[in-house]
Amino acid sequence: MLLSRARADIATMNVLLPAAERLAHEQGEREPAAEHLLLAALDLPDGGARRAFGSVGVDADALGGAVAAVHAEALSSVGVVVDAAALEAALPDATEPRGAYRSSPGAQQLFQRATAMSKARKQPLTSTDVLLAATELEQGPLPRAFDRLG
Repeated sequence: MLLSRARADIATMNVLLPAAERLAHEQGEREPAAEHLLLAALDLPDGGARRAFGSVGVDADALGGAVAAVHAEALSSVGVVVDAAALEAALPDATEPRGAYRSSPGAQQLFQRATAMSKARKQPLTSTDVLLAATELEQGPLPRAFDRLG
């Protein structure tokens, strides 16, 4: 049982972590943050996080826009206006992850909490674990994005 759960966790991580890294690179970030991890979790095959959004009447696809709006507001608050078209043109192509996996402290905290939740349930890691861990965050873009989504 323990070995099959570990195998399932590794399979999930092999999808989740590279997807979060790709999302970060597509947005010009060097390392994935907590929001990239949750956005990647929305596309995990188990579908739990996506269903959870739907169960509270929120379109899961709106999360990316809410996160982008939070980032834009933060930049605007310090006088930086983002030209999305110019930024898009300046971004390098997102590449496949290479080398050791690195992430922001927020992503590390989120991932550690999600894995702790799955271990406590004695079940494999799921997108729902990532979402539940994200709802516990008190600071950063995700709590503000959740507020925007209602």
